[in-house]
Amino acid sequence: MSDTIILETPRLVLTMWDKSDAEVIRQLHSTIETTRYLSGAAPWTLEKAEERLKSWFDEHARDGVTKYKMLRREDGRFIGRAGFSRFQERGRGEFELGYSLRRDAWGNGYATEIAGALAQWFFRRGFADRFIAFTHPENTASQRVLQKIGMQYEAPIVVSGTPGLCFRMSRQEFR
Repeated sequence: MSDTIILETPRLVLTMWDKSDAEVIRQLHSTIETTRYLSGAAPWTLEKAEERLKSWFDEHARDGVTKYKMLRREDGRFIGRAGFSRFQERGRGEFELGYSLRRDAWGNGYATEIAGALAQWFFRRGFADRFIAFTHPENTASQRVLQKIGMQYEAPIVVSGTPGLCFRMSRQEFR
């Protein structure tokens, strides 16, 4: 487990990545099942995982936040990634909440737990007064996660050519 703990919940820990984590990221996104709702909808190559890892280090250096490595507290097992990135496609540089979990971690409430904790952390740290998140229209599980943490549906959106539904949360709406 990395020494840099970003956020802890009752069952999860977010840490900063290690420079050698590209293979772990590639494995997370190695199947159609775990990438079908992501832009590109195809398993990631090691090269793509290395590019994303570099971009997360760059984002963290620039914005003070990024998508982090998600581990189970009880045993330090890698189960996914979660955090915020700048979403530039609408030209406003909004922060976007995102998460991806290993297939064997689905259905345990981890996405809701980390998304809710990240929302609280985001506003407490003062990154911005609002953030967005989007899901594929068919990804009803992720839509439920966003609604459970109090996000409101905003509008349809297209992200890198992929249709989506955009949700938002503002500091005023946060409960």
